[in-house]
Amino acid sequence: MKPGPVAGRTPRSEATRTRIVDAALRLFLANGYDRTTMRAIATEAGVSVGNAYYYFTSKEALVQGFYDALAEQHRQQSMALLAVEEEFATRLRLVLLGWLDLAAPYHEFGKQFFVNAADPDSPLSPFSPESGPAREAQIAIYREVVDGSTATIDPALRADLPELIWLYHMGVVLFWVHDRSPDCRRTRMLVERTVPLVGRLVGLSRLRVLRPVTREVTDLIKDLVRPDA
Repeated sequence: MKPGPVAGRTPRSEATRTRIVDAALRLFLANGYDRTTMRAIATEAGVSVGNAYYYFTSKEALVQGFYDALAEQHRQQSMALLAVEEEFATRLRLVLLGWLDLAAPYHEFGKQFFVNAADPDSPLSPFSPESGPAREAQIAIYREVVDGSTATIDPALRADLPELIWLYHMGVVLFWVHDRSPDCRRTRMLVERTVPLVGRLVGLSRLRVLRPVTREVTDLIKDLVRPDA
């Protein structure tokens, strides 16, 4: 995995971080997350244990590094795709299918960390504070999907729509983790068939008669996903 450069990091440090993350992914896949130690990861990456801990304080931080790298790759890919398309549903479809393309090499790894990520108290949960940077990066992509589209959207919904789309994305990811069809065709079918429905619902939000219902549903979803709910 080759994320873009991050402010304050040198190309050499980025290369080392990437090498450590890639080594961790290989070992997580081969041996399981729980049975993989930081020492084994350091050996696989060809760095000292102290150097591994310098870049990542724990295995959880390593997985967060993977989340961050994937989110950055997705951002770069999405900006290129969105530059040539303005229709909302098409933009959303391109971005979701793009994520599936990027994540495809890590599908088997998804099985390994899913048990940990599904724990609401785990730092690996997509809703955890530790996952905040990757989560916000993904929401920012969907903000671009919304703001750069030609869709007419209820102003009250527009502000919350990127986060709601991210929740939809999380549902797609959950389905993808469990998908055993060749090349995850069933997940791709899920995207192809649900994105038009999302597009229609977003379009209907502009109708005055449906605005109270739209806002009530939006408020309910927001309340359910709040940490203190």
